[in-house]
Amino acid sequence: MSAGAVPDAAREADPQPEPTATTETADLNLVNTRWQRTLDVLSVIGPPLTVATALLVYFGWARTDAQAKAMGLDVSLFGYTVQDFILRSIQSLFQPLAWLVVLGLLWLMLDRAVSRLLGAARHRVLLHRTAMVVVVLGFAYAAVMWVVVVAQPDRTLLYVPFLIAAGLVVGAWGLSVRRRSAPPARNLRLTPKALERSLVFVLVTLLLFWGTSDYAQALGRGAAVDYQQRSSLLPTAVVYSKERLAVTAPNVREESAGTDAAPLYRYSGLRLLVVSGGRIFLLNDGWTLAQGRVVVLRDDGSVRVEYGNAGSN
Repeated sequence: MSAGAVPDAAREADPQPEPTATTETADLNLVNTRWQRTLDVLSVIGPPLTVATALLVYFGWARTDAQAKAMGLDVSLFGYTVQDFILRSIQSLFQPLAWLVVLGLLWLMLDRAVSRLLGAARHRVLLHRTAMVVVVLGFAYAAVMWVVVVAQPDRTLLYVPFLIAAGLVVGAWGLSVRRRSAPPARNLRLTPKALERSLVFVLVTLLLFWGTSDYAQALGRGAAVDYQQRSSLLPTAVVYSKERLAVTAPNVREESAGTDAAPLYRYSGLRLLVVSGGRIFLLNDGWTLAQGRVVVLRDDGSVRVEYGNAGSN
């Protein structure tokens, strides 16, 4: 055995150095830091996503409820699920949500620009004073809008709850900028910031639900009026039944299509409204809010329905 092989064998026999406590602590701190960042992101993103989903469901329900009441029905008859309410709300809320995202992106850009200006000491005094003006204007605007609502309780004022919420958000943001621009010696506050932000978040959320309800109900009533004006564009429906249905809606015709041994009744002059919750909802030709009727049949095979293009007999 050569002498040069001894050091190599000695190195192979030596055990690998075990991780020290300092290394393990550093790794644990790194993992904890990553988890903390993840939790911070979830705490910021989670509540808005939850509120947005709840708003979609509530908007769909409020819109459908107002439409059903205008048509002389109850929303529970349709048997809609949570997914149905969300799908029925997306079409009406697509543009408002798009504008909300655009405004949110613009606000983030503005906040980043303000943060960069705060890094320069020469701008801190100007930003501190400007932030105070923003605080006063934001909260004063929200207060004025609230007085308008209280002064006219019997009048439906669309978008006012959203304007109040916007004023509160602007005022709260101005207060945050004012605190960040304050000198270090004066940047000590006794008011818990987490509690303050939570209260503002809850108040803005309630205002969003309020405004969503008013806006959804207005759209629901408008949808009922739209059915009155465009009922002739709905698909036609011809109902066949072995038993007489005694449909008394205007313009609905009953005809015998069977024999005495095997009776069959045919009902025409109907338009399909929707099929949901195990029921078929039909409107009569020439349906109106004042005199029209909504025919509700069970979708269980007891009747046969033939659908056709609008305008067909």
